[in-house]
Amino acid sequence: MDNTASRPATPLHLWAVALVSLLWHAGGALDYTMTQTRNMDYLQQAADGAGVPLQVILDYYTTFPVWADAAWAFGVWGALAGSILLLLRSRFALYGFYLSLLGLIASTIHQLTADLPPELNSPFTWAFTAAIVIVLVALIIYTRRMTERGVLR
Repeated sequence: MDNTASRPATPLHLWAVALVSLLWHAGGALDYTMTQTRNMDYLQQAADGAGVPLQVILDYYTTFPVWADAAWAFGVWGALAGSILLLLRSRFALYGFYLSLLGLIASTIHQLTADLPPELNSPFTWAFTAAIVIVLVALIIYTRRMTERGVLR
């Protein structure tokens, strides 16, 4: 018996949301990878773009406690996995986004409690963190609705 006949058609917006989500989170994965591997060209460009000395960025990221690095990893890779699973129309995308949310909460706690250098404690930093939270919560809500409607299998 074929269960696909009773499953609703995949709406076009799912493809758009999944693709934009994948691109957004791929950017986060690139940033994480380049920062963790200490890619100096990438970090110098980031420093120049933010108007921050490279040494400030290096000092900040090299002093992360292990739990904060792990939280950042869960946030980044959970979101990327969620995006890929959403593109594959899997209900398990929700678990990737939940994992990402846990990582985001923990890494934000670190950001709030760490001794942020003044150059990195800017309105832009907090606005970008807020944007990440908003996007992730919206993806969780969207993915839950698509699962409830039977679009995701």
